Amino acid sequence: MSGAFLLRRLLLALPTLFGVAVIVFVLLRIVPGDPIAMMIGPGATKADIQQLREVYGLDKSIVDQFFIYLGDLAQGKFGTSISMRQDVMELIVGRLPVTIELCIVAMLIAIGIGGTMAVTGAYYRGRWAETGIDGAAGFMLAIPDFLWALLFILFIVILSISGLPISGRISHAVEFKSVTNFYLVESLIRLRFDAFGSVLLHMLLPALSLALPLAAIISRVLKTSLNEAMKQDYIQFAQVKGFSRFRIVAHEALRNALVPTVTLIGVQLTFLVGGTVLIEKIFSYPGIGNMAIDAVINRDLPLIQGLVLTFAVLFIVINLLVDMSYARLNPRMRNG
Repeated sequence: MSGAFLLRRLLLALPTLFGVAVIVFVLLRIVPGDPIAMMIGPGATKADIQQLREVYGLDKSIVDQFFIYLGDLAQGKFGTSISMRQDVMELIVGRLPVTIELCIVAMLIAIGIGGTMAVTGAYYRGRWAETGIDGAAGFMLAIPDFLWALLFILFIVILSISGLPISGRISHAVEFKSVTNFYLVESLIRLRFDAFGSVLLHMLLPALSLALPLAAIISRVLKTSLNEAMKQDYIQFAQVKGFSRFRIVAHEALRNALVPTVTLIGVQLTFLVGGTVLIEKIFSYPGIGNMAIDAVINRDLPLIQGLVLTFAVLFIVINLLVDMSYARLNPRMRNG
C-alpha cells in the first residue's frame, strides 16, 4: 500500500468528520428540551437559567453557535460538559483507554474462539464435530451481546459465584495509580501482576459478552473460506507432498482464507466499538460507552458532540487499519 493511498484515505476522512459534526450539531438542537433547565433543576429561576445559557453560549443564534462550534473543533476543543462541569476533551481522553482495552481484549477473544472453531470445523468436515460447531456458532450468534451480558450476570447471581466481578474495572483492594489509564499495558510494564489480574478479571465478562456473537461470525466466514481454499490446486499439491491434514488446513489453506476474514473483522470491529455503549453500562464499566449514555440522559450537548466525533474517528482509524492489513495479505493492493 503506497503512501499516496494512505494520504488519500486521510484526506477523505476530513469531509466525513465534517459531515458527522454538522449532523450531530443539527440533530441535538432540534430535539425538544432545555439541557440547562435539566441540569439546574426545577427550583431554578429564569435568571439562573439565562446566566448559565450565556456561559455555555446557548443564548446565541443557531448559526452563531455552529460557527463557534466549528472554530473550537479546528482548535481541538469540544467545550465544557454541562453535567460534569469539566473539559470534554479531558473527560474523553481519560475514558477512551478503558474502551480501547476492552475492545482489543474482546476482539482477541473473538478471533481466538472463532478461529479455533473454524479450523476445527474445516478439519473435521463432514463429521459430527462440524455439525456441533455450526450449531454452537448459530447459538452464539442468535443471542445479542447485551443479552449475553445479562445472562452472565444472572448466572453469577444464581450460582453465587463470588470470584467473577460484575461491575467496575479493578478491585478496591488493589492500589494502582495509572498514568496513561491503559491499566492492562501499564500494569504489565510495571510488573504489577496483582493489578493486571484484577483488571483482566473485571474485563472478562464484558469482553466475553462482546466477543461471542463476533466469534460466531468469524467462525462461519473463515470456515467457508477454508472449505473453498481446500478445493484449490495448491492444496492438492500439498497433499501429494504428504503434508498432514492439520498442516494443510491450519497453514496452507488458512493463509489464503484470511483475506476475506480480515475484512469482516474490520467491519465487525466497528460494531463491537458501538456495542460497548450498552455493555459498559450494564457492567458499570467506566469507558466512553458508559459516559455516552449518561450524556444522552443529561442531554449534555458538548459531551454528546465530542463522543460522537470520537466514535467517528475510531471507525475511520479501524477502517484504515483494515485496509493496511488487507494490503499486507493481498500483495496486489500494495501499489493501489
